Amino acid sequence: MSTYALRVQCPIQRGIVAAVSGFLADQGCNIADSAQFDDAGTGNFFMRVSFQSQEGRGLEDLKSGFAPIAERFDMQADFFDEAVKQKVIIMVSRFGHCLNDLLYRWRIGALPIEIVAVISNHMDYQKVVVNHDIPFHCIKVTKENKPQAEAQIMQVVEDTGADLVVLARYMQVLSDAMCRKMSGKIINIHHSFLPSFKGANPYKQAFERGVKLIGATSHYVTADLDEGPIIEQDIIRVSHAQSAGDYVSLGRDVEAQVFARAIHAHIHGRVFLNGNRTVVFPASPGSYASERMG
Repeated sequence: MSTYALRVQCPIQRGIVAAVSGFLADQGCNIADSAQFDDAGTGNFFMRVSFQSQEGRGLEDLKSGFAPIAERFDMQADFFDEAVKQKVIIMVSRFGHCLNDLLYRWRIGALPIEIVAVISNHMDYQKVVVNHDIPFHCIKVTKENKPQAEAQIMQVVEDTGADLVVLARYMQVLSDAMCRKMSGKIINIHHSFLPSFKGANPYKQAFERGVKLIGATSHYVTADLDEGPIIEQDIIRVSHAQSAGDYVSLGRDVEAQVFARAIHAHIHGRVFLNGNRTVVFPASPGSYASERMG
């Protein structure tokens, strides 16, 4: 019995939930989990439904059958098979904590993705990646060759059929053109000290100012540097008794957890873009994400 999901986004109107649930019932489907949200501020409605096709209905049949409902409510509607893993490219520079965390979660099955490539502008993690039987691409980036380097990156994206690119502390700024082309398909992670502590050694700057909370933010990448729609955030409390090195260690741990949760939400279709914000539906009870992925 196949398990599918349906994502719906449309203007707020009466009867949407009834239309969706009624259609699935008529198709012999059983709803396992459902979440919806009306945003009165934007006038947008969002819904995600997970269901089993008990009568063997395929995705194409469901899509074509649902088309009149989507047209009636002016919906963006997307059906997908929850068993199909998204193809993901990881990009990294010289900080490897998020890369190593993702590789571990992927290896044990806690993050159900297909890692099709790792791209870096340095050779530091080539051995680690190759030992996981994952293709490694070192693409050097300078001011002079940036357009050519991004063209190489996009070639890897196209050749692998990647659904998502994740910046696991990749320290190069992507061009506006690449951000537009990959809109909603690139996720970044960074500490939450911005804009207070910019540049080198932000954790050292935070330590010297006596910061009491360390956090991390994961967001979609846009042309506005580090200002894309936020998917996931978290914080940890620190005290005067901890050193600058403790700040770094704790900060990296928070970054890794927040990043993994954001990716987990995206690959399961639980994140909707809502202007400059996101709607993120919680994971269904019992799922690995509901345990905060610690």
